[in-house]
Amino acid sequence: MDPNSAAPVVTQTGGQFVLPPQLYSLVEIHRVQRELEAIEEALRQQQTRASLAGTPLADMQPSELLQDLAAQNHYAITDAANRQQLISNLSAVAEKAPIIHVGLAADPPTSFVVAITHWLRANVHPLVLVRIGLQPSIAAGCIIRTTNKVFDMSLRHRFEQNTDKLIQALSGAKQ
Repeated sequence: MDPNSAAPVVTQTGGQFVLPPQLYSLVEIHRVQRELEAIEEALRQQQTRASLAGTPLADMQPSELLQDLAAQNHYAITDAANRQQLISNLSAVAEKAPIIHVGLAADPPTSFVVAITHWLRANVHPLVLVRIGLQPSIAAGCIIRTTNKVFDMSLRHRFEQNTDKLIQALSGAKQ
């Protein structure tokens, strides 16, 4: 995977756009985008109602993930231009970010996926997204796929590579 294949997404301060490790897949990206759009729509409706009825605007409580994303990139969720820029940046990440598929034998805990994502962003690409798939046939280990390479680190693959040694060892044990 070419680390320079995805164009960098920049923040309003000109720095590199940063994703929290908990924002590891397209599902989470789209969830945060929908949350931002819902906040935008709710604020627009509240402003319309407030101008008609003279009532104060209620406070919106964004999710912790959205708050982390905004804080790491120096955006104010209360500012309409910042919200639009966040939505735009998330769209760019969803379109351009490299995606790594990780096949595992069992459903991993979120902390495991976050740790993998953190490592991949530090060592492969700062905006890499991770797609987790379940492949019970691998028994143990994982299979990692990028757009142009497959890394099979499964127990099944190791057994297939060493079938002769395994047969030899088992037949030697019988004698």
